[in-house]
Amino acid sequence: MKLSWEPITLNLKTTFRIAYGADDQRHNVIVHLDEGIGEAPAVFYYNESQQQIMDYLATVPELTGDPFEFDSILAQLPPGSRSSRTAIEVALNDLWGKRLGQPLYRLLGLNPANIPLTSFTIAMDSPELMAQRARESNLPIIKVKLGSPDDEAIVAAIRATTTAKLRLDANAGWSREKAMQIIPRLVDYDIELIEQPLATDDIEGLRWLNRKLKKQNITIPIFADESIKTSHDVAALAGAVDGVVIKLMKSEGIREALRAIHTARALDMQVMMGCMVETSVGVTAAAHLGSLCDYIDLDGPILIKNDPYDGVIYEGARLLLPDRPGLGIKIKPADEML
Repeated sequence: MKLSWEPITLNLKTTFRIAYGADDQRHNVIVHLDEGIGEAPAVFYYNESQQQIMDYLATVPELTGDPFEFDSILAQLPPGSRSSRTAIEVALNDLWGKRLGQPLYRLLGLNPANIPLTSFTIAMDSPELMAQRARESNLPIIKVKLGSPDDEAIVAAIRATTTAKLRLDANAGWSREKAMQIIPRLVDYDIELIEQPLATDDIEGLRWLNRKLKKQNITIPIFADESIKTSHDVAALAGAVDGVVIKLMKSEGIREALRAIHTARALDMQVMMGCMVETSVGVTAAAHLGSLCDYIDLDGPILIKNDPYDGVIYEGARLLLPDRPGLGIKIKPADEML
């Protein structure tokens, strides 16, 4: 099979600021495996740059064998770049669907009509600007990035301007003490859930926080995101959180994401499907698993100006999957990129 790739620079509609930092562009890599396509997002907190992704791809030997035998193909990949391995695995799934002439969701036995509504992310800024963006979005579910000294003021300003469901994401930006101070005060703002309140490796802290909140009869669900990569991480967090955020890039592809989802279900945990800042390639791939999830946070293409691909379609917060074979991705006409 022929492996090829191309760098892509994504221009963001607004500065994307979270607890880790801020940027106006993201630098990803589009990967092709014969006619299959995948996307490798460069995520700085996983120590992967666009150049490092391409350097890894250059080390991949020629992939040989039956493309329907996933294990034998993926076993040929050298260790390294999680994002690159994800893109190759997704491209292999796309190739599978294209060769069989069926959408991926159909091959997986899933019904895209059951995909939950997606949230829309408001990156960190002043309370006034974040409230303005929430109001202007006119969408029913807002995900609010937190991790600044103004966190409570931000939530108050947004709640004052919208009746949308609010999901909060601290991106590991709170200490244990900060979490226990602020979460009880956020109850009055009708919060649907909180993602990753504590540091990525503070699993015991998440257990501690879970116990403390339950003792106070605070029932806002706590989800782990950065603490979760694979199904093994899901199992390790049983009893520490109410739910987990699955992302294809973290799990190195669709097959391990499915294992992580089923592990969470077996442990009575809720599931959110999320994404990095990605084009319609990466987000459409994730959306094919959307009907297995309780919550969806797949707004990547909405956040960028120059997505060159057609894939999942947004009707407000509703995601409509294409019925084309594989992921269903196609390149946009040139006039749509102007």
